Amino acid sequence: MSIRNAAGKWEPMLLGIEPRACKVCKEGLYRDKTFLSGGWSRCALCEDFVHYTCLASGKVSFLKARPRVCKICRTAQEDSSSSQKSTTPVAVGS
Repeated sequence: MSIRNAAGKWEPMLLGIEPRACKVCKEGLYRDKTFLSGGWSRCALCEDFVHYTCLASGKVSFLKARPRVCKICRTAQEDSSSSQKSTTPVAVGS
């Protein structure tokens, strides 16, 4: 498919395809690899595309947590929340 520009020359109408890679497993996000395995989704925290299988699990292991968060962001959340809990002084008294 092509189109003419103002000078009358034919130019292809192909969009530039930028390859993307999942930041969790470092594999490409291509339809041939993800068609039967659920595809991909965007992480709600880091805004990167990751494979559906690289999203953090919810309460049931085969369902994904809402909002969609990748495994890397989930471990970072858990680490920061556990460090905040350990540094918070506990009130003791009457």
